[in-house]
Amino acid sequence: MIENIYPKWLALCYSIFFIALGINPAFRAVWIAEAIPLMMVFLFLVFSYRYFVFSNLAYTLMAIWLVLHNIGAHYTFANVPFDWVNHLLDSHRNHFDRFAHFSIGFYAFPIAEFLVRKGHYKPIIAALFGLFAIMATAAAYEIIEWWYAASAGSEAGIEFLGSQGDIWDAQKDMLADTLGAIFSLAIFFFAKTYNVKNNNL
Repeated sequence: MIENIYPKWLALCYSIFFIALGINPAFRAVWIAEAIPLMMVFLFLVFSYRYFVFSNLAYTLMAIWLVLHNIGAHYTFANVPFDWVNHLLDSHRNHFDRFAHFSIGFYAFPIAEFLVRKGHYKPIIAALFGLFAIMATAAAYEIIEWWYAASAGSEAGIEFLGSQGDIWDAQKDMLADTLGAIFSLAIFFFAKTYNVKNNNL
């Protein structure tokens, strides 16, 4: 049986990327705060690899958030060079953080995959669990953002919060997380159907 080296190469590439973007960030205090969840997720995936290996598609989806969040940590989300998209949306606001939040929802896919492959739940229930887990995590993260911004104060707190003057920023971020979860779960069911048809279970 040929060993699947894709997750290991992905982990190596991300490690290099993380180190590179940790050099001279816009705000060191903000980078440290943003890097904590990155390292928690990455190290969890590294140490859990010996006990459970996700599909290559799941690792790819999880890597998207790691990369986008890492970019936001380096520049701060409000200052990521993203003007071409902002112009397309005819907006003065930097919408990079919305894309990053959307990618958080991609973690619903590995959650559902884990529950199904372990035999804990049927696909529909596993998908609902993944969706609700993302929604709960999104709400918790907005509370953490508020707490850090209020505690840190000054410019670093404002940059970490990244609301850019939008009073509905937290709600829109949670919506983006939820839509990302729904999108990834659609991929989950498509991939499952494809694997059944091709006997790749």
